[in-house]
Amino acid sequence: MTPRNDAVDSVRGFAVLWMTVFHFCFDLNHFGFIHQDFYRAPLWTVQRTCILSLFLLCAGMGQALALHQGQDWSRFWRRWRQVAGCALLVSAGSAWMFPRSWIYFGVLHGMAVMLLICRVTAPWGRGLWLAGALAVGLAQWAPWAHATWGLPSALNDKAWNWLGFIAYKPITEDYVPVLPWLGVMWWGMALGQLALSRGWLQPTARPTPAWRKPLAWMGRCSLSWYMVHQPVLIGLLMLGRQFVSP
Repeated sequence: MTPRNDAVDSVRGFAVLWMTVFHFCFDLNHFGFIHQDFYRAPLWTVQRTCILSLFLLCAGMGQALALHQGQDWSRFWRRWRQVAGCALLVSAGSAWMFPRSWIYFGVLHGMAVMLLICRVTAPWGRGLWLAGALAVGLAQWAPWAHATWGLPSALNDKAWNWLGFIAYKPITEDYVPVLPWLGVMWWGMALGQLALSRGWLQPTARPTPAWRKPLAWMGRCSLSWYMVHQPVLIGLLMLGRQFVSP
C-alpha cells in the first residue's frame, strides 16, 4: 500500500459530507417532507455543481499522486473495475426507483470514462490546463452550435449524449457527461502535478490532526459511502413516513 495524502482525502471527505446532506434534502423533497425544485432552483443546482467539481478535482489530483508513486496499470484497472461495477449498480437501482429518469450516465459512469482519459493524457503536463479550458468551453458552446449549424440530433440521444455536446439536458436523475466535466478532472490532475513539482503535495504518513480525521476517513471510503448512503437515507425516511405524515 502506498501512503495516502490526508489533505486530498479530507477535501474529498468534505465533498462526501456535503453530498450526503444534499441527498438527504433531495430525499426529504422526494417523500414530500419539504417542497423544493432541485432541478432548476439555483440554491440546489449550484450546490450540485460545487460538490461534483470537488469530487472531480480530487479524482484528478488522486491520479497525479498515483502516477507520481508509480501506480501500475494492474492497480489502476482494479480500482477502475470497482467504479464501473458500482456505476452499473447505480443504473439498476435508479431504474427501479425512477423508471422514467433512470441514471444511465451519472457521476460514476462519467468518472469511469474520464479516469481512463486522464490516465493516458497525464504526460500532457501543463497542456492539461488548456485542455480543461477547451472541454469546459466546448460544452458551453454546444447549444449555440446546434442552433446555428443544425448539428445531428443524434448527439442528444442516449447513445451519444454522454459526450456532452448537446443542445439540451436529458431527463435523468444524474447526468455527468464527458464535456464539460473532463475539463474539471484535467484541472485537478494539472493542479496535482503542479503541487507535486513544487513540493506542496506529497504522500504523507504524518499523523492527521484530530479534527480532520473523520473527513479523511470519509474521503478514503468515498466509493463505499456513495453506494451505501442513499439506500440508508431512503430506508430511514420510508420508515419515518410510517409515523409522520409529510
